[in-house]
Amino acid sequence: MTQISPTPISPADAQALIARGALLIDVREADEHARTRLPGARNMPLSRLVSIDPGAAPAIIFHCRSGARTAAHGRRLDAASPCPAYVLDGGLDGWRKAGLPVIAERGQPIELMRQVQIAAGLLILAGLILGLTVAPGFIALSAFVGCGLTFAGVTGWCGMARLLGAMPWNRRVGA
Repeated sequence: MTQISPTPISPADAQALIARGALLIDVREADEHARTRLPGARNMPLSRLVSIDPGAAPAIIFHCRSGARTAAHGRRLDAASPCPAYVLDGGLDGWRKAGLPVIAERGQPIELMRQVQIAAGLLILAGLILGLTVAPGFIALSAFVGCGLTFAGVTGWCGMARLLGAMPWNRRVGA
């Protein structure tokens, strides 16, 4: 392909292209896709995206939640597509704002990274409150969580995400 990255496409134009047979690819992780997705979207997370067999599809439209992920990985998406490639302008959020249908399965657990953010925030807050009201040693809990987040950011390995991912409520993903 000669283009540097996929062309942005409005939700309305994307819907029309999908009606003509374009393939819609959700590049978010499986837990995100299971909770909220566009009708007909196939899940192919960026973390495992190599190349796509579009079959008879005349084009591929990639989307994420807000459009930031697809914009940041445009060259990679373009390289994975053997046919004309587009990125959904505004992602799933833009699609929803345009009044187009979205499948939301609230029975699915919230996204794992949001669970990590909630748990880390609560642990840091608890360590701070307990450190100020019960015993100063509880501030070490906040420091421990902060070190864990720093380690996760530097290495890409998050122990809290692994722990939360193994919890029973996170075993329902499968949309």
